[in-house]
Amino acid sequence: MRKLLSVSLCLFATLPWPRQPLAAQARDSVHAIEGLVVGGRRAGSAGGASGVVVHPDSLLLRPGATMEDALRELPFVHIRQNSRGMAEISVRGSESRQVAVLLDGVPLSLGWDHRTDPSVIPLLGVRSLSLVRGLPSVLGGPNVLGGVVEVDVGRGAGREENSLRAAAGWDAAGYRAAAGSATQAAGRFVARAGAGFRAREGLALPRGVDDPAGRGGLRANSDVDQVNAFGAVRWEGQGWASLSASGFRAERGVPPELHLDQPRLWRVPDEWQGVAALSAGSGRRRTAWGTGEVEASLGFNAGHQEIESFASTAYDEVVGRELGDGRTGTMRALGQHTLGARGELRAAATYADVRHLETLDTAGSAYRQRLWSVGTEAEWRWAAATRATVGAALDGADTPRTGGKPALGALTAWGGRVGASTLALRPDLQLHASLSSRARFPALRELYSGALGRFDPNPDLRPERLNAAEAGATWRRAGAEAQATVFAHRLHDAVVRIATPGRKFRRVNRDALNSAGLELLLGGSLGGVQLLGDLVLQHVGREGGEPSRPEHMPSLRAGVELDAPLPLDLRGRLGVQHTGAQYCVNPDLGAEMRLRAGTRADLAVRRSWRAWRATLSLDNALDAAVFDQCGMPQPGRTFRIGLELL
Repeated sequence: MRKLLSVSLCLFATLPWPRQPLAAQARDSVHAIEGLVVGGRRAGSAGGASGVVVHPDSLLLRPGATMEDALRELPFVHIRQNSRGMAEISVRGSESRQVAVLLDGVPLSLGWDHRTDPSVIPLLGVRSLSLVRGLPSVLGGPNVLGGVVEVDVGRGAGREENSLRAAAGWDAAGYRAAAGSATQAAGRFVARAGAGFRAREGLALPRGVDDPAGRGGLRANSDVDQVNAFGAVRWEGQGWASLSASGFRAERGVPPELHLDQPRLWRVPDEWQGVAALSAGSGRRRTAWGTGEVEASLGFNAGHQEIESFASTAYDEVVGRELGDGRTGTMRALGQHTLGARGELRAAATYADVRHLETLDTAGSAYRQRLWSVGTEAEWRWAAATRATVGAALDGADTPRTGGKPALGALTAWGGRVGASTLALRPDLQLHASLSSRARFPALRELYSGALGRFDPNPDLRPERLNAAEAGATWRRAGAEAQATVFAHRLHDAVVRIATPGRKFRRVNRDALNSAGLELLLGGSLGGVQLLGDLVLQHVGREGGEPSRPEHMPSLRAGVELDAPLPLDLRGRLGVQHTGAQYCVNPDLGAEMRLRAGTRADLAVRRSWRAWRATLSLDNALDAAVFDQCGMPQPGRTFRIGLELL
């Protein structure tokens, strides 16, 4: 194992949780009908948008797990590893930059790349994870289009008690990890802290997949070493205040794409990332016109990444080096006030200043982008738990002249949404619907980066605009729950990549990308047996040139999970996931490639006694070749062991 010479403690933003969290109300968080939580997941709606909430403690994840591991367990979200070694998030045919990732309300997806790599974000300390498909609110800041992933570390419902937790795990492919955390509550103060590490020698190759550079049945260059830590302190009285810290440092390999003659031969010898935030709020207070509250937060997102490019799969001759140092500062203010007895008015303003220094070998270029958003929305509530929201936002972005690059003019775009949900028909059936329109400004990486010779930059990219509609129903009765949602999206000026005659990629705007589909979530519990199933049927197509089929957008995804008691006080879990056929652009061929469908099955058995839990798992038990994207297979059959102090 390569040794990490130092541990960098970075700061992850944490908003507190007052008795009635303003941030939660302002972001219009998931309103779930009281009832069954199946497998730790709960369906609901957020202001007319569909949502699912999951508590990581309920998932059988390996110690040292990352956000990617947890997101792969969520229904309706497509996670794939790309050729940079990053995990990308796709919801309803969206590209990963159209999905916002918020850590306790602070946007991690604003920066140099406008997306977050969940494969390097530790899950340590995360209390809950929610996925809202669609636009739940116009108050989330700029570049929030087709989905929101919210990660709660310092906030959440319920009071915390003193606790101590620890976990350790191993697997047959050389994975090992350990983590621990503690919570101390004293009067109005709560403090949480933890640390962990994970190391991986490589990813197992599935049956039928050949990696000429792989050794010992492992994917070439797929090792990881990472350390991480977090801490948070919160005070709560009439108002509240919060400060937190967390972060990671890692070195890792980037597995090469197996379908290309000249794949990326990269290693990341040093990478760290983190966010810091100081937040405070007034708490709910009476005014001359009713009640209201205000909240403000300052966030700082910092990161460093070093990439080395090699001449061959021996990884012994460096032929190129890229250094990236990014800093993103955010300021956010929110307020809300009652409108009579049944209404509420909310408003928010967000500003982000992105600075990035890119060094290719010895030549450096500095970049800067400023993004801002102001928005307001009103909500009305009627009898029978019916509520409706309407909102509008104005977003803006500009790229000053930096690093010898020409300045891009200031861009602005309006956005808006209407949504409604009701329990009027019957108390166990919630109906919801929404319409929304929002723009996304291209990231600095999309405009300027050549990715060590893999891309031709295109600084003339235009903003994307997504028009979206959805309608659905959530039904819950003791022992069972179900959610069905239909959606339709139209993305104007969609940013896609094409192959160039020089065997590179180039990002361009297409006329439109259309997606429509159906999402189903079913769950039930009887006699200690829990069953959860999900299905996504979608059609995604392009207008305005070739290729007509978007990359990495399978038309069918389905999963079934069964959790049941076994003899000797054991519990067993079986999960089956199917991914339909998908397509990608092959620059060697200058054309599309079809990637066949694949199905994997995961098995686990666990036993709990007193404060301990032991888990034995067999991931991808059939050793099936299931691909995240062309040339990037998921790991093959892997046996792992986990031990936890709860």
